[in-house]
Amino acid sequence: MSEAGFSIARHIATRYVSVGKHSQLVSFMSAVSVFGLALGITILITVLSVMNGFDREMRESILGIVPHLTVTTAENVSLADWEQVQARIEQDARVVATAPLIEVGGVLASSQGNKSVLVNGVDASREEEISTISNFVQEGSVAALQQQQWGIVLGATLAERLAVGVGDKVDLFSANISINPLAPQAIFRSFQVVGVFRVGTQELDSELVVINIAAARALYKLRVPYTAMRIRLQDVLLADQLRFELIGVLPEEFVIASWTSVFGNIYENIKLSRTLIGLMLWLLIAVAAFNLVVSLIMIVRDKRGDIAILRTLGASPQTISRIFMWQGCMVGVIGTVIGVILGVLASWQISNFAEFLQQAFSIQLLSAEVYPIDYLPSQIRLADVILVALGVLLLSLLATIYPARRAAATQPAEALHNE
Repeated sequence: MSEAGFSIARHIATRYVSVGKHSQLVSFMSAVSVFGLALGITILITVLSVMNGFDREMRESILGIVPHLTVTTAENVSLADWEQVQARIEQDARVVATAPLIEVGGVLASSQGNKSVLVNGVDASREEEISTISNFVQEGSVAALQQQQWGIVLGATLAERLAVGVGDKVDLFSANISINPLAPQAIFRSFQVVGVFRVGTQELDSELVVINIAAARALYKLRVPYTAMRIRLQDVLLADQLRFELIGVLPEEFVIASWTSVFGNIYENIKLSRTLIGLMLWLLIAVAAFNLVVSLIMIVRDKRGDIAILRTLGASPQTISRIFMWQGCMVGVIGTVIGVILGVLASWQISNFAEFLQQAFSIQLLSAEVYPIDYLPSQIRLADVILVALGVLLLSLLATIYPARRAAATQPAEALHNE
C-alpha cells in the first residue's frame, strides 16, 4: 500500500473517532468504547496497586517486626551452646542478623484494667539490626530500654486499653507464683512506659510488649541466658527453605519456627486474592474489548455508503480494512492513556480517600481483627502499568480484525443500492 493510501486511511479513521455533526452515531460509539476501556484500566491498576500495597506492608511492617525464623528449646542450654548455634546460623549468607530473645507470657495491668500479653525480652542495643519496630514508634523510643532497665514498650491499642502513655507506670505479672508459708503470691514488677508503637496489626498492637532482656530474666527468674534466638533474612520468602536446612545441622533439642506458621496463610491469601481479582478485572477489560468489536461493526454498517463511495473512487479492500483498524487502535490508545492516567491518580490517592471515608462516615473499612492491617495501602509498580497498557492495546488491535474484514468485504453496488 502506498504512503498516500496509508495517510488517507489514518485521516478518515481520525474523522470517524472525532466528534462531528455528520457522524454522531460513530462518535458516540467511539466514546462508549473509550469509556469502557478507560474504566477497566483504571479499576485494574488501582486494585493491583492496593494488592501490591498489602504485599509491601506484610513484608516491611509485620514481617519487619516478627522474626523470620525463631530458634527455641525446652532444655536448659548454656550461653556457650547458644553461641555455637548462633555462629553456625550466621555462616549462611542469607542471614542478615541474629539476636537473643526471651519470649514468655504475662499479664500487664494498670489502674484502668489488665490484659494478657506476649512479653519479648530483647537486647535493646541489637534491636535495630533484627527488627524494624523503631520505625513504628509513635512516642518515646525502643533505644530507651538501654538506659531504663525496668522500661517497657507496648502497642498503641494496648496503651489505649490501659489508659497509659510514655512516663506512666504499669505492672507486669509473671506466670510464676511465689510460694511462702502463708499464701502464694503473684510475682510482678512495676515498669515505666518508655515507648508506644503502632504497626496497624491487631495481634501486635494489642498483645506485644518489649522489655530489656535482663529485666525479663530477673522477673521470670530464669537460669538460662535466653530462651530463643531471632533470625532476620535478606528475603523473607526463603525462611522455610533455610528452616529445613537448619533442622538437619542443629542439635535435636533446638526447634526452629518460621513466620509462615503464623502469617503464612494471610500472605498466601493476599497473593491468591491478587491473582483472582486481577483475572476478574482482565475479564472486565475483555468485555470492554468485545464492546469495541460491537461498536466497530455498528460503525461499519452505518458507513456502508461511505465505504461504497471510497471503493468506487479506487480505494482497495486493504485501504478500507486499515481505516477501521486505525479507528479501533485509536480508540484503544485514547482509552489506554486516559485509563492509565486515572488509574495512577486513583492509586496515588486511594489511601487518602479511604481515610477520608472513614472519618466522614465514622466507619472502619478494614478491621484489624479481620485483616492484617487496619488501613488501605497502595503501591504503584511500573511493571504493572506497562503490562496493563500493552495488554489493552493488544486486545484493541485484535478487536479490530473482524470488523475491518467485514468492512473490506463490502460490495459497492449492494451498499449503494441499500442506501
